[in-house]
Amino acid sequence: MNEQSGNEQKLTQNPHALRESREKNLEVAIGRQVRELRKRQRMTGSDLAAAAGLSVGMLSKIENGVISPSLATLQTLAHALRVPLVQLFSGFEESRGCMHVKAGEGVEIERAGTRAGHQYHLLGHIGSNDSGVVVEPYLIVLSTQSDRFPTFQHEGIEMLYMLKGVVDYRHGDQVYRLEPGDTLLFDSDAPHGPEELVELPAHYLSIITYPQAK
Repeated sequence: MNEQSGNEQKLTQNPHALRESREKNLEVAIGRQVRELRKRQRMTGSDLAAAAGLSVGMLSKIENGVISPSLATLQTLAHALRVPLVQLFSGFEESRGCMHVKAGEGVEIERAGTRAGHQYHLLGHIGSNDSGVVVEPYLIVLSTQSDRFPTFQHEGIEMLYMLKGVVDYRHGDQVYRLEPGDTLLFDSDAPHGPEELVELPAHYLSIITYPQAK
């Protein structure tokens, strides 16, 4: 058990929570949001139409998703509803990235310190996304001894999950023995890397996360 186990931290995010259902048609999503915001503020259609400088008929078409309003019209509606413009798009369901990699189909890549007997298989990659976080999952296979191991140091948080073999892994000035089923979660800005390969072959997952470049 690690040194932080005595100070149990409560995690507030519910991983099973579902957001309200979202609309895949942009015009319908905007219309529903305008109507909901209007009703929430106890405004009639006539009230909002007058405040936004629109006809009641035009507002009705927007709320029913019949037409695609211009950006200028949306800005006027947002101002009349006293909400940020982006809130009018909050009910729209955007496509989200997903990648399925079958067993043995991860892409073998070269990384700093890559050498014979040390393989890095990238298990998937999602580019620009709304989370603001990049995740790089690797399957690392160490099959031969080496006189010297590279020390890595990079931005982000890294998690190792040991699948097979035994490795003594360094993080900063501490060395941790990783056996099958063990997890090591750490700030990857500190120097880290395999210190000694105790039992080969060694297989482990390395999942690196860091802020997405802006």
